[in-house]
Amino acid sequence: MNRTETETQMPKFSLVGGGLVYRLSRWIGLSGLEMEFGVRRVIILIAITWLPLFVLSFFEGSLFKGVTEVPFLLDAETQVRFLVALPVLVIAEAVSHLRIGARIDEFVDRSIISGDEIPKLRDTINRAHRVRDSIWLEIGLVILVCTVGVGAWRSQMVSTAPSWLAVPDGTNMNLTRAGYWFALVSVPIFQFFLVRWYARFLIWLWFLWRVSRLKLNLIATHPDRAGGIGFLSKATYSFGFLLFTQGALLAGLIANLILHGGRQLMEFKVQAFGFVVFFVALIFAPLAVFIPALLATKRRGLGTYGLLASQYTEAFQKKWIDGIGRDDDEFLGTGDIQSLADLGNSYSVIKEMNIAPFGLQDVLLLVAVTAIPLLPLLLFIFSIEELVDQLVKVIL
Repeated sequence: MNRTETETQMPKFSLVGGGLVYRLSRWIGLSGLEMEFGVRRVIILIAITWLPLFVLSFFEGSLFKGVTEVPFLLDAETQVRFLVALPVLVIAEAVSHLRIGARIDEFVDRSIISGDEIPKLRDTINRAHRVRDSIWLEIGLVILVCTVGVGAWRSQMVSTAPSWLAVPDGTNMNLTRAGYWFALVSVPIFQFFLVRWYARFLIWLWFLWRVSRLKLNLIATHPDRAGGIGFLSKATYSFGFLLFTQGALLAGLIANLILHGGRQLMEFKVQAFGFVVFFVALIFAPLAVFIPALLATKRRGLGTYGLLASQYTEAFQKKWIDGIGRDDDEFLGTGDIQSLADLGNSYSVIKEMNIAPFGLQDVLLLVAVTAIPLLPLLLFIFSIEELVDQLVKVIL
């Protein structure tokens, strides 16, 4: 069965193109079939989550510095959460919809999955979509953020300094009007969009596990050094937005602790390093399900090409080195030497084959994406001029 015959049957895989919120967004014109109109959704969400906090803080006198210990505009964590992290999570949907679906198509386009395995892939996609589209999944996420999420946030308010969110009343901290909107509206909305991405990540993990159990036509000599499925690492780039979001949230938290808690930036270097390592490893973890198949492919390739190499080099030795049956007139025009070199190159490709469908370059890229939001924190140590000077020294 070729690709043309399966196009009308094979659904386009998407982690984001479904669910109750997606259907509601399409119904009111905030999203298209291909997740377009992301800017509209961002504007609406900022108007619901951040703008009321700004207005309420202004009327309560907690907007500017000097009115309270932590005024609204100097609450770095809040600004990052609603003006950076939330928009990134929304914009990521359109990118993910296009990128991941195109990568999954390559399983069939490259004949890695073919024949009787194609219906199994189609069934796996449909099952993943049913989970993604489940109303109960999103209802469960809403219940989670409205109970556990909000409860965890309120428990932290006991030790919170007086701020635009809450003011002391004896031994208690009473929420301001802005604080109530933050706790009952803004936080749940943000947490819903965040945990929904983690739910999608779990669907992605399950989906790849199911695909890895299909009969895959992996080729040990494929130049991508990953048996032909190196393209999967590019699908993982879509989760770079989630990594950027997590890095931004950590940066906002650290900035608040420095600005309002008297902490020093270097106190967080170990935590920041561990944070980046953990989340990057987490994002690449689903690709590990292909390690057994790639390892078996590499082992077979080394065995097959090792045997072929032994047979060929033995014949080459006898003919051209030992001189048995050699015709000196044809030596200059023979292709035997080139064939020997090609065989050696093929064997080298197999030896260099990765046992996971990603490489160091992919890891470093996502490490950079996660760490980039943390770089502005260096301004607590260096001025912009000093940072530029240090950068010029590194480059030159």
